Amino acid sequence: MYLENHKSWKDWKWQLKNRITTIEEVEKVLDCNFNEDKKKVLKKTIEKFPLSITPYYLSLVDASDYDNDPVFKQAFPQVKELEVCRADIEDPLGEEDDSPIKGITHRYPDRVLFHVSNVCAMYCRHCTRKRKVGDKEYNPMKEDYEAGFKYIESHHEVRDVLLSGGDPFLLSNDLIDYLLERLSKIPHVELIRIGTRTPVVLPYRITEELVDVLSKYKNLWINTHFNHPKEITEEAIEALDKLAGCGIPLGNQSVLLANVNDCPRIMKKLVHKLTANRVRPYYLYQCDLSEGLEHFRTSIGRGIEIMESLRGHTSGLAVPTYVIDAPGGGGKIPVMPNYLMSWSTNKAILRNYEGVITTYEEPNEYAQIACDLECRTCHLQLKLDKKDNIKSIGIEKLLSDNSEIITLTPIEE
Repeated sequence: MYLENHKSWKDWKWQLKNRITTIEEVEKVLDCNFNEDKKKVLKKTIEKFPLSITPYYLSLVDASDYDNDPVFKQAFPQVKELEVCRADIEDPLGEEDDSPIKGITHRYPDRVLFHVSNVCAMYCRHCTRKRKVGDKEYNPMKEDYEAGFKYIESHHEVRDVLLSGGDPFLLSNDLIDYLLERLSKIPHVELIRIGTRTPVVLPYRITEELVDVLSKYKNLWINTHFNHPKEITEEAIEALDKLAGCGIPLGNQSVLLANVNDCPRIMKKLVHKLTANRVRPYYLYQCDLSEGLEHFRTSIGRGIEIMESLRGHTSGLAVPTYVIDAPGGGGKIPVMPNYLMSWSTNKAILRNYEGVITTYEEPNEYAQIACDLECRTCHLQLKLDKKDNIKSIGIEKLLSDNSEIITLTPIEE
Protein backbone atom coordinates (compact mmCIF):
# COMPACT_ATOMS: atom_id res chain seq x y z
CA MET A 1 0.00 0.00 0.00
CA TYR A 2 1.33 3.42 -0.92
CA LEU A 3 1.02 4.86 2.64
CA GLU A 4 2.12 1.80 4.58
CA ASN A 5 5.74 2.88 4.87
CA HIS A 6 4.85 6.33 6.17
CA LYS A 7 6.80 7.21 9.31
CA SER A 8 3.57 7.93 11.19
CA TRP A 9 1.76 4.74 10.11
CA LYS A 10 1.41 3.50 13.72
CA ASP A 11 0.18 6.86 15.01
CA TRP A 12 -3.58 6.44 15.50
CA LYS A 13 -4.22 10.16 15.06
CA TRP A 14 -2.36 10.10 11.75
CA GLN A 15 -4.51 7.16 10.70
CA LEU A 16 -7.65 9.17 11.45
CA LYS A 17 -6.40 12.24 9.59
CA ASN A 18 -5.60 10.12 6.55
CA ARG A 19 -8.80 8.11 6.32
CA ILE A 20 -9.82 7.20 2.78
CA THR A 21 -13.08 8.98 1.96
CA THR A 22 -13.35 8.94 -1.85
CA ILE A 23 -13.70 6.33 -4.59
CA GLU A 24 -10.60 7.72 -6.31
CA GLU A 25 -8.45 7.18 -3.21
CA VAL A 26 -9.59 3.57 -3.00
CA GLU A 27 -8.71 3.09 -6.68
CA LYS A 28 -5.24 4.50 -6.04
CA VAL A 29 -4.59 2.34 -2.98
CA LEU A 30 -5.83 -0.88 -4.57
CA ASP A 31 -4.48 -0.01 -8.03
CA CYS A 32 -7.84 -0.65 -9.65
CA ASN A 33 -10.41 1.22 -11.74
CA PHE A 34 -14.19 1.20 -11.47
CA ASN A 35 -16.10 2.03 -14.63
CA GLU A 36 -17.65 5.48 -14.78
CA ASP A 37 -21.27 4.31 -14.56
CA LYS A 38 -20.52 2.36 -11.41
CA LYS A 39 -18.62 5.27 -9.90
CA LYS A 40 -21.58 7.59 -10.45
CA VAL A 41 -23.91 5.29 -8.52
CA LEU A 42 -21.30 4.64 -5.83
CA LYS A 43 -20.93 8.38 -5.30
CA LYS A 44 -24.68 8.64 -4.82
CA THR A 45 -24.36 5.92 -2.20
CA ILE A 46 -21.68 7.72 -0.22
CA GLU A 47 -23.66 10.97 -0.37
CA LYS A 48 -26.20 9.20 1.83
CA PHE A 49 -23.89 6.82 3.70
CA PRO A 50 -20.37 8.32 3.81
CA LEU A 51 -17.20 6.39 3.01
CA SER A 52 -14.43 6.40 5.61
CA ILE A 53 -11.74 3.71 5.94
CA THR A 54 -8.54 3.82 7.97
CA PRO A 55 -5.39 3.24 5.90
CA TYR A 56 -4.60 0.31 8.20
CA TYR A 57 -7.90 -1.48 7.56
CA LEU A 58 -7.77 -0.91 3.81
CA SER A 59 -4.24 -2.34 3.80
CA LEU A 60 -5.75 -5.71 4.79
CA VAL A 61 -7.66 -5.99 1.49
CA ASP A 62 -6.42 -8.49 -1.08
CA ALA A 63 -6.15 -6.14 -4.07
CA SER A 64 -6.02 -9.06 -6.50
CA ASP A 65 -9.51 -10.22 -5.46
CA TYR A 66 -11.06 -7.22 -3.74
CA ASP A 67 -14.63 -8.00 -4.86
CA ASN A 68 -14.61 -11.15 -2.70
CA ASP A 69 -12.50 -9.77 0.14
CA PRO A 70 -14.32 -9.76 3.52
CA VAL A 71 -12.55 -6.59 4.64
CA PHE A 72 -13.41 -4.76 1.42
CA LYS A 73 -17.08 -5.76 1.69
CA GLN A 74 -17.35 -4.37 5.20
CA ALA A 75 -15.62 -1.09 4.32
CA PHE A 76 -16.52 -0.20 0.72
CA PRO A 77 -20.00 0.96 -0.38
CA GLN A 78 -22.31 -1.08 -2.56
CA VAL A 79 -25.05 0.20 -4.83
CA LYS A 80 -27.49 -2.09 -3.00
CA GLU A 81 -27.27 0.19 0.05
CA LEU A 82 -29.64 2.56 -1.74
CA GLU A 83 -32.29 -0.17 -2.01
CA VAL A 84 -34.72 0.24 0.87
CA CYS A 85 -36.72 -2.97 1.21
CA ARG A 86 -40.18 -3.44 2.71
CA ALA A 87 -38.82 -4.77 6.02
CA ASP A 88 -36.15 -2.08 6.42
CA ILE A 89 -36.45 0.38 9.32
CA GLU A 90 -34.52 3.60 9.88
CA ASP A 91 -34.22 2.90 13.62
CA PRO A 92 -34.65 -0.90 13.66
CA LEU A 93 -34.01 -1.38 17.37
CA GLY A 94 -36.34 1.39 18.49
CA GLU A 95 -33.51 3.16 20.29
CA GLU A 96 -35.12 6.58 19.94
CA ASP A 97 -38.35 5.31 21.54
CA ASP A 98 -36.39 3.87 24.47
CA SER A 99 -34.46 7.11 24.99
CA PRO A 100 -35.76 9.01 28.04
CA ILE A 101 -33.16 11.75 27.51
CA LYS A 102 -30.66 12.52 24.77
CA GLY A 103 -27.80 10.04 24.80
CA ILE A 104 -29.43 7.40 27.04
CA THR A 105 -31.22 4.25 25.86
CA HIS A 106 -32.97 2.45 28.71
CA ARG A 107 -34.52 -0.75 27.36
CA TYR A 108 -33.68 -3.40 29.96
CA PRO A 109 -34.57 -3.06 33.66
CA ASP A 110 -31.08 -2.91 35.17
CA ARG A 111 -28.89 -1.45 32.44
CA VAL A 112 -28.60 1.48 30.07
CA LEU A 113 -26.71 2.33 26.91
CA PHE A 114 -24.87 5.64 27.21
CA HIS A 115 -24.23 7.18 23.77
CA VAL A 116 -20.94 9.03 24.43
CA SER A 117 -19.51 9.50 20.94
CA ASN A 118 -20.83 10.03 17.45
CA VAL A 119 -17.53 9.33 15.70
CA CYS A 120 -16.11 6.03 14.43
CA ALA A 121 -12.66 5.21 13.15
CA MET A 122 -14.34 3.68 10.10
CA TYR A 123 -17.89 3.59 8.76
CA CYS A 124 -18.86 -0.08 8.62
CA ARG A 125 -21.25 -0.72 5.76
CA HIS A 126 -23.40 -3.03 7.91
CA CYS A 127 -23.83 -0.55 10.79
CA THR A 128 -27.16 -0.78 12.59
CA ARG A 129 -26.96 2.97 13.29
CA LYS A 130 -26.50 4.03 9.67
CA ARG A 131 -28.96 6.84 10.34
CA LYS A 132 -26.29 8.47 12.53
CA VAL A 133 -23.26 7.89 10.29
CA GLY A 134 -21.48 11.15 9.64
CA ASP A 135 -24.04 13.10 11.66
CA LYS A 136 -22.17 16.07 13.08
CA GLU A 137 -25.27 17.57 14.66
CA TYR A 138 -24.97 15.50 17.81
CA ASN A 139 -21.54 15.42 19.34
CA PRO A 140 -22.04 15.10 23.10
CA MET A 141 -20.95 18.05 25.20
CA LYS A 142 -20.09 17.98 28.90
CA GLU A 143 -23.64 19.05 29.78
CA ASP A 144 -24.97 16.07 27.80
CA TYR A 145 -22.73 13.73 29.77
CA GLU A 146 -23.81 15.31 33.05
CA ALA A 147 -27.46 14.85 32.13
CA GLY A 148 -26.72 11.18 31.48
CA PHE A 149 -24.99 10.81 34.84
CA LYS A 150 -27.93 12.46 36.63
CA TYR A 151 -30.34 10.06 34.94
CA ILE A 152 -28.28 7.05 36.02
CA GLU A 153 -27.89 8.43 39.55
CA SER A 154 -31.65 8.83 39.87
CA HIS A 155 -32.39 5.27 38.68
CA HIS A 156 -31.09 2.96 41.39
CA GLU A 157 -32.06 -0.14 39.43
CA VAL A 158 -29.29 0.61 36.91
CA ARG A 159 -26.28 -1.53 37.81
CA ASP A 160 -24.75 -1.88 34.32
CA VAL A 161 -23.79 0.96 31.95
CA LEU A 162 -22.66 0.35 28.37
CA LEU A 163 -20.64 3.17 26.78
CA SER A 164 -21.32 3.13 23.07
CA GLY A 165 -21.44 5.39 20.06
CA GLY A 166 -19.91 5.86 17.54
CA ASP A 167 -16.83 4.53 19.23
CA PRO A 168 -15.94 5.61 22.78
CA PHE A 169 -12.24 5.02 22.09
CA LEU A 170 -12.28 7.88 19.57
CA LEU A 171 -12.55 10.19 22.57
CA SER A 172 -9.43 11.53 24.24
CA ASN A 173 -7.81 9.61 27.09
CA ASP A 174 -8.74 12.42 29.51
CA LEU A 175 -12.39 12.33 28.48
CA ILE A 176 -12.54 8.53 28.74
CA ASP A 177 -11.00 8.80 32.21
CA TYR A 178 -13.57 11.43 33.18
CA LEU A 179 -16.49 9.25 32.02
CA LEU A 180 -15.22 6.14 33.80
CA GLU A 181 -14.37 7.98 37.01
CA ARG A 182 -17.74 9.71 37.10
CA LEU A 183 -19.63 6.44 36.58
CA SER A 184 -17.49 4.64 39.16
CA LYS A 185 -18.60 7.12 41.80
CA ILE A 186 -22.25 6.13 41.40
CA PRO A 187 -22.78 3.54 44.19
CA HIS A 188 -25.30 1.32 42.41
CA VAL A 189 -23.29 1.05 39.16
CA GLU A 190 -21.55 -2.31 39.50
CA LEU A 191 -20.44 -2.82 35.93
CA ILE A 192 -19.19 -0.56 33.12
CA ARG A 193 -18.85 -1.86 29.58
CA ILE A 194 -17.30 -0.28 26.49
CA GLY A 195 -18.13 -1.36 22.96
CA THR A 196 -15.34 -0.59 20.48
CA ARG A 197 -14.16 -1.62 17.04
CA THR A 198 -10.77 0.08 17.29
CA PRO A 199 -8.84 -3.19 17.86
CA VAL A 200 -10.22 -4.26 14.47
CA VAL A 201 -9.96 -1.13 12.33
CA LEU A 202 -7.51 1.02 14.32
CA PRO A 203 -5.45 -1.17 16.66
CA TYR A 204 -2.86 1.58 17.14
CA ARG A 205 -5.43 3.42 19.26
CA ILE A 206 -4.76 0.92 22.06
CA THR A 207 -1.77 2.79 23.44
CA GLU A 208 0.01 2.30 26.73
CA GLU A 209 -1.44 5.64 27.85
CA LEU A 210 -5.00 4.48 27.12
CA VAL A 211 -4.39 1.17 28.90
CA ASP A 212 -3.07 3.06 31.94
CA VAL A 213 -6.40 4.90 32.11
CA LEU A 214 -8.53 1.79 31.64
CA SER A 215 -6.60 -0.33 34.11
CA LYS A 216 -7.64 1.96 36.99
CA TYR A 217 -11.22 0.69 36.81
CA LYS A 218 -11.72 -2.83 38.14
CA ASN A 219 -15.37 -3.17 37.10
CA LEU A 220 -14.66 -2.49 33.41
CA TRP A 221 -15.40 -4.93 30.57
CA ILE A 222 -14.67 -4.36 26.86
CA ASN A 223 -16.47 -5.85 23.88
CA THR A 224 -14.78 -5.89 20.48
CA HIS A 225 -16.33 -6.45 17.04
CA PHE A 226 -14.33 -8.91 14.91
CA ASN A 227 -16.35 -10.45 12.07
CA HIS A 228 -13.71 -12.44 10.18
CA PRO A 229 -10.47 -14.23 11.14
CA LYS A 230 -8.62 -12.11 8.58
CA GLU A 231 -9.15 -9.12 10.87
CA ILE A 232 -7.13 -10.72 13.69
CA THR A 233 -3.73 -9.49 12.54
CA GLU A 234 -0.47 -9.13 14.44
CA GLU A 235 -1.41 -5.51 15.18
CA ALA A 236 -4.86 -6.53 16.44
CA ILE A 237 -3.34 -9.26 18.61
CA GLU A 238 -0.91 -6.74 20.12
CA ALA A 239 -3.83 -4.43 20.96
CA LEU A 240 -5.82 -7.27 22.53
CA ASP A 241 -2.80 -8.38 24.51
CA LYS A 242 -2.42 -4.89 26.00
CA LEU A 243 -6.06 -4.86 27.09
CA ALA A 244 -6.16 -8.41 28.42
CA GLY A 245 -2.72 -8.03 29.97
CA CYS A 246 -3.95 -5.39 32.41
CA GLY A 247 -6.81 -7.61 33.54
CA ILE A 248 -9.73 -6.27 31.49
CA PRO A 249 -12.18 -9.05 30.52
CA LEU A 250 -12.74 -9.05 26.75
CA GLY A 251 -15.73 -10.21 24.75
CA ASN A 252 -16.59 -10.12 21.07
CA GLN A 253 -19.81 -9.38 19.20
CA SER A 254 -19.89 -10.55 15.59
CA VAL A 255 -22.56 -9.89 12.98
CA LEU A 256 -23.52 -12.67 10.59
CA LEU A 257 -22.95 -11.20 7.13
CA ALA A 258 -23.80 -12.78 3.79
CA ASN A 259 -20.72 -13.58 1.68
CA VAL A 260 -18.43 -12.36 4.48
CA ASN A 261 -18.58 -14.87 7.34
CA ASP A 262 -21.69 -17.02 6.71
CA CYS A 263 -19.64 -20.20 6.68
CA PRO A 264 -19.24 -22.72 9.53
CA ARG A 265 -15.51 -23.09 8.89
CA ILE A 266 -14.90 -19.33 8.82
CA MET A 267 -16.89 -18.82 12.02
CA LYS A 268 -15.09 -21.65 13.78
CA LYS A 269 -11.72 -20.20 12.78
CA LEU A 270 -12.83 -16.79 14.07
CA VAL A 271 -13.91 -18.03 17.51
CA HIS A 272 -10.73 -20.10 17.82
CA LYS A 273 -8.53 -17.11 17.08
CA LEU A 274 -10.51 -14.97 19.50
CA THR A 275 -10.23 -17.39 22.41
CA ALA A 276 -6.54 -17.95 21.66
CA ASN A 277 -6.14 -14.23 22.32
CA ARG A 278 -8.24 -14.15 25.52
CA VAL A 279 -11.40 -12.82 23.88
CA ARG A 280 -14.64 -14.60 24.73
CA PRO A 281 -17.10 -14.87 21.81
CA TYR A 282 -20.20 -13.26 23.32
CA TYR A 283 -22.87 -12.69 20.66
CA LEU A 284 -23.37 -13.66 17.04
CA TYR A 285 -25.96 -11.20 15.76
CA GLN A 286 -28.41 -11.76 12.97
CA CYS A 287 -27.94 -8.67 10.77
CA ASP A 288 -30.41 -5.94 11.74
CA LEU A 289 -33.17 -4.51 9.55
CA SER A 290 -31.48 -1.14 9.02
CA GLU A 291 -32.14 0.58 5.73
CA GLY A 292 -30.07 -0.72 2.83
CA LEU A 293 -28.70 -3.84 4.55
CA GLU A 294 -30.75 -6.62 2.97
CA HIS A 295 -27.79 -7.72 0.83
CA PHE A 296 -25.91 -8.43 4.08
CA ARG A 297 -28.68 -10.44 5.70
CA THR A 298 -28.63 -14.24 5.74
CA SER A 299 -31.45 -16.62 6.55
CA ILE A 300 -31.86 -17.53 10.22
CA GLY A 301 -31.43 -21.13 9.11
CA ARG A 302 -27.87 -20.36 8.05
CA GLY A 303 -27.15 -19.01 11.51
CA ILE A 304 -28.61 -22.14 13.15
CA GLU A 305 -26.45 -24.30 10.88
CA ILE A 306 -23.36 -22.38 11.98
CA MET A 307 -24.30 -22.82 15.65
CA GLU A 308 -24.73 -26.57 15.07
CA SER A 309 -21.16 -26.61 13.76
CA LEU A 310 -19.87 -25.03 16.98
CA ARG A 311 -21.76 -26.54 19.95
CA GLY A 312 -20.06 -29.82 20.85
CA HIS A 313 -17.57 -29.48 18.00
CA THR A 314 -15.39 -27.00 19.88
CA SER A 315 -14.91 -25.59 23.39
CA GLY A 316 -18.06 -24.26 25.03
CA LEU A 317 -16.05 -21.16 25.86
CA ALA A 318 -15.75 -20.49 22.12
CA VAL A 319 -19.47 -20.73 21.36
CA PRO A 320 -21.31 -17.37 21.19
CA THR A 321 -25.03 -16.91 21.72
CA TYR A 322 -26.82 -16.43 18.40
CA VAL A 323 -29.35 -13.61 18.81
CA ILE A 324 -31.81 -11.50 16.88
CA ASP A 325 -32.12 -7.96 18.20
CA ALA A 326 -35.89 -7.72 17.93
CA PRO A 327 -37.17 -5.00 15.58
CA GLY A 328 -38.94 -2.19 17.39
CA GLY A 329 -36.94 -2.45 20.60
CA GLY A 330 -37.85 -5.93 21.84
CA GLY A 331 -34.27 -6.64 22.84
CA LYS A 332 -31.99 -9.58 22.10
CA ILE A 333 -33.74 -12.89 21.52
CA PRO A 334 -31.56 -16.05 21.57
CA VAL A 335 -32.16 -18.27 18.53
CA MET A 336 -30.41 -21.57 19.09
CA PRO A 337 -30.73 -25.20 17.92
CA ASN A 338 -33.31 -27.30 19.79
CA TYR A 339 -31.61 -29.71 22.16
CA LEU A 340 -34.63 -30.36 24.41
CA MET A 341 -36.74 -32.69 22.27
CA SER A 342 -39.59 -33.48 24.64
CA TRP A 343 -40.54 -33.38 28.30
CA SER A 344 -42.85 -35.36 30.56
CA THR A 345 -43.65 -35.25 34.26
CA ASN A 346 -40.63 -37.36 35.17
CA LYS A 347 -38.22 -37.16 32.25
CA ALA A 348 -36.66 -34.77 29.77
CA ILE A 349 -35.62 -36.11 26.35
CA LEU A 350 -32.53 -34.42 24.96
CA ARG A 351 -30.21 -34.82 22.01
CA ASN A 352 -26.55 -33.91 21.75
CA TYR A 353 -24.49 -32.43 18.91
CA GLU A 354 -23.96 -35.91 17.38
CA GLY A 355 -27.69 -36.67 17.30
CA VAL A 356 -27.50 -39.05 20.28
CA ILE A 357 -30.87 -39.02 22.08
CA THR A 358 -30.81 -39.41 25.85
CA THR A 359 -33.02 -38.94 28.91
CA TYR A 360 -32.63 -36.95 32.09
CA GLU A 361 -34.82 -38.17 34.97
CA GLU A 362 -36.43 -35.51 37.14
CA PRO A 363 -35.90 -35.75 40.94
CA ASN A 364 -38.64 -37.40 43.01
CA GLU A 365 -37.98 -35.39 46.15
CA TYR A 366 -37.89 -31.82 44.80
CA ALA A 367 -40.41 -29.67 46.66
CA GLN A 368 -41.54 -26.58 44.82
CA ILE A 369 -40.87 -23.40 46.81
CA ALA A 370 -43.49 -20.68 46.59
CA CYS A 371 -41.76 -17.30 46.48
CA ASP A 372 -43.40 -14.03 47.51
CA LEU A 373 -40.21 -12.05 46.75
CA GLU A 374 -40.25 -10.79 50.34
CA CYS A 375 -37.68 -13.28 51.71
CA ARG A 376 -39.26 -13.31 55.18
CA THR A 377 -39.95 -17.05 55.35
CA CYS A 378 -37.27 -18.27 52.95
CA HIS A 379 -34.41 -20.37 54.32
CA LEU A 380 -32.04 -19.77 51.42
CA GLN A 381 -29.14 -17.78 52.75
CA LEU A 382 -29.38 -14.62 50.73
CA LYS A 383 -31.39 -11.96 52.47
CA LEU A 384 -32.08 -9.20 49.97
CA ASP A 385 -32.92 -5.66 50.88
CA LYS A 386 -36.24 -4.28 49.74
CA LYS A 387 -34.42 -1.92 47.36
CA ASP A 388 -32.90 -4.93 45.56
CA ASN A 389 -36.33 -6.04 44.37
CA ILE A 390 -37.10 -4.99 40.82
CA LYS A 391 -40.67 -5.17 39.60
CA SER A 392 -41.05 -8.27 37.47
CA ILE A 393 -42.26 -7.87 33.89
CA GLY A 394 -43.01 -10.06 30.90
CA ILE A 395 -42.70 -13.84 31.14
CA GLU A 396 -41.01 -13.54 34.53
CA LYS A 397 -44.20 -11.91 35.84
CA LEU A 398 -46.36 -14.75 34.53
CA LEU A 399 -44.13 -17.27 36.31
CA SER A 400 -43.93 -15.31 39.54
CA ASP A 401 -45.78 -16.76 42.57
CA ASN A 402 -46.60 -13.28 43.86
CA SER A 403 -48.37 -12.15 40.66
CA GLU A 404 -52.03 -12.64 39.84
CA ILE A 405 -51.48 -11.90 36.15
CA ILE A 406 -52.25 -14.96 34.00
CA THR A 407 -52.01 -13.52 30.48
CA LEU A 408 -49.93 -11.06 28.51
CA THR A 409 -52.00 -9.02 26.08
CA PRO A 410 -50.23 -7.19 23.24
CA ILE A 411 -51.20 -3.54 22.88
CA GLU A 412 -52.31 -2.59 19.40
CA GLU A 413 -50.93 0.67 18.08
